Amino acid sequence: MAAAVAQSLYLPESARILSVEHPTELEKVYKIAFDSGRPLGHGPGQFAQVSVFGIGEAPISISSSPNTREHFEMTVRRVGMLTGILHGMEPGASLGVRGPFGTTFPIDEMRDHDVLMVAGGIGLPPLRSLILPVMEDRGSFGKVTIMLGCKTPKEILFSADLAAWAGVPNTTVLTTVDRADETWTGNVGVVTTLFQKVELDPRNTYVAIVGPPVMYKFVIMELLTRSVPGERIFMSLERRMKCGVGKCGHCQINQVCVCLDGPVFRYSEARKLTEAI
Repeated sequence: MAAAVAQSLYLPESARILSVEHPTELEKVYKIAFDSGRPLGHGPGQFAQVSVFGIGEAPISISSSPNTREHFEMTVRRVGMLTGILHGMEPGASLGVRGPFGTTFPIDEMRDHDVLMVAGGIGLPPLRSLILPVMEDRGSFGKVTIMLGCKTPKEILFSADLAAWAGVPNTTVLTTVDRADETWTGNVGVVTTLFQKVELDPRNTYVAIVGPPVMYKFVIMELLTRSVPGERIFMSLERRMKCGVGKCGHCQINQVCVCLDGPVFRYSEARKLTEAI
């Protein structure tokens, strides 16, 4: 049995696209299911390797709740050949999927505490895999605050979700953009400008951060200034991953392979890694 489990990490399993949404110019959201009918079995913050047969594969974050078992969702930004081909695929098309891989946000550890979740742009989809199960078990958590920063209003993903979460008691959703357009009436500025709207209890708050590397430095500076312990700050270092099983060394930082030892790290551990932040 152990050999079969290990082998499944190296061999893609046949899956099929159930539906496709196109919320922004660069992103599409795919609902996918294995042909076998089995659940993906992921945790919040994990990723999977998605392959187009005859072309190649790429690591893609999982953006659906771990509690959804009949399918899973992935949000794909068109940035290269493989993702360009994925963007041309319609419902019914076949894919290969390996995984899930990597560490998770510690949702059980976060229970009975306040939770702050900070996303930058395309960081919202992987963070959504944590937000959704928190919302599904909302009574087990304290105050929940979601911060999202995007370059422009047109790049905001999951607008309907953001509106729904904002309507949940004891939950705050704050969104900002770098550049406003004629439709935008909200905050303008980088995501750290939203901290002035939030009161944090550093003794009772867990933090999850996903976004571009430049964002981490300034968000973490803000959190440390507010005395949030590094042991309660978690971040996803999704970058340069390739094989997903720690064999290629593509994502190695010092002695750590991001695909195995991450992508989710505690700040108290990640700050020791050169070039991690």
